[in-house]
Amino acid sequence: MVGDLVTTGDGHVFGAPGSHGAHSPSLQYQVAKRYYLGNATQAELAKTFGLSRATISRVLAEARASGIVRIDIRDPGDSWSSSIVNDLCSALGLQAAYIVPAAKRRIGPSLAVGVQQALRDTNLTEGDALLVSSGATLLDISQEAFPSLPGVIVAPMVGGQQEQEASYQTNEIARTVANQCGGKALLLYAPAQPSPELYDSLMNDPSVRQVTDLWKTAACAIVGIGAPPLLRSVMPTTLSHDLRALRASVGDICHRPFDRTGTPINFSGTERLVSTSLEDLRRIPSSIAVAVGQEKVTGLVTAARAGYYNRLVTDVPTAQLILNEAR
Repeated sequence: MVGDLVTTGDGHVFGAPGSHGAHSPSLQYQVAKRYYLGNATQAELAKTFGLSRATISRVLAEARASGIVRIDIRDPGDSWSSSIVNDLCSALGLQAAYIVPAAKRRIGPSLAVGVQQALRDTNLTEGDALLVSSGATLLDISQEAFPSLPGVIVAPMVGGQQEQEASYQTNEIARTVANQCGGKALLLYAPAQPSPELYDSLMNDPSVRQVTDLWKTAACAIVGIGAPPLLRSVMPTTLSHDLRALRASVGDICHRPFDRTGTPINFSGTERLVSTSLEDLRRIPSSIAVAVGQEKVTGLVTAARAGYYNRLVTDVPTAQLILNEAR
């Protein structure tokens, strides 16, 4: 697997995206040129242009959407066209996509290559927060190598105490990722769905607030996309108690299901979830979704269009299925 191959404009100013409030094509070009060709970090660009890092991230996304920047990730051993990356980003409105060959055995080692590149592209620095969700895919990936991210704070996006399945023990996933990247784990000692009395107490606990406050200020998140609950044999206990309410669900992120329009679905105990909200996900500058499989396709398309993630790591077969559904 090779890194991303970046092509920028030749100096001409391209048209800005059609959405209201987009930054000027000239700014998009200058920021993209320094970021992709000059290897400047987002923090350096923020200082140079007098903008916030979140704004720099948006300008780069606009440059990608307007065609000033095109990103291809190609595996020299595969015959599939690199244009699938551009098509995927265009169809879903993504900042970037990282497509890996289909895994022959475990998905972790294969997807980890894409996650590693996605994290490098976010340019996390000391003090930044990296959030991680739960799920079998995230658990598998956490066992693999990560880029060195010294001083980065790694925190869970959802409570996990009292869960029997290892894939929903979010503290362990966060701890493993922190160890792999040389960051600092900030753990969340709370169940995903406590009782009403315990919920109120937890939300006022300083150690819990340290983590939940990061959900609104984090620079990056790695999220798994759950398959529709009615298609799953294993799921967190939060979702298993009220399956009738989840019939319209096409997927979930951090135990928060959504329907085909991207609208969150309420179920018994939603108001007591210790979990990042879907609205908070929209505010994270770099939100990386990691998922493969036909059962995830509708959820991936819907979540991207709803703005719940802006970067995608998946495999070739899933990418092709996504394009078929998105067209």
